[in-house]
Amino acid sequence: MKDKHTSGSSETSIDSLSQASLYESIRSLLLASRTQVRQTVNTAMVQTYWHIGRMIVQDEQGGQKRAAYGKQVLPELAKRLTQEFGAGFDVSNLRNMRQFFQYFLIRDALSLELTWTHYRSLIRIENPQAREWYAKEAAQQGWSVRALDIHKAQT
Repeated sequence: MKDKHTSGSSETSIDSLSQASLYESIRSLLLASRTQVRQTVNTAMVQTYWHIGRMIVQDEQGGQKRAAYGKQVLPELAKRLTQEFGAGFDVSNLRNMRQFFQYFLIRDALSLELTWTHYRSLIRIENPQAREWYAKEAAQQGWSVRALDIHKAQT
């Protein structure tokens, strides 16, 4: 009887280890997938907002003066986009998208490591060389937006 009990106990331990290993494997897969989804969503947002900024600039340059454009077109565009797509398309964010395109003209040069929030912080840097340096450092060093803002404030 002792052998059966010992053997059963051993099988239970092996089963527990096997279940723990299975759990950790599945957990790792799910965490990696979440990270990948987050990265994919961030990349899509940044690319989309860049294109929106490009479209606004191109429409602006179609003959309307900037002041008139900002007073007439952007509020109406913001209203319609917000009604259909929800928050995130108010006039100030559309202006951010326009400025984003103007400051980062080469879409393929956008960093996949940076989020829209990083870029919103970066477009507030007026000096183009400083903006480029901070963008590169934030991407290479894996800075959060908060870390980026702290580094900007220290200079």
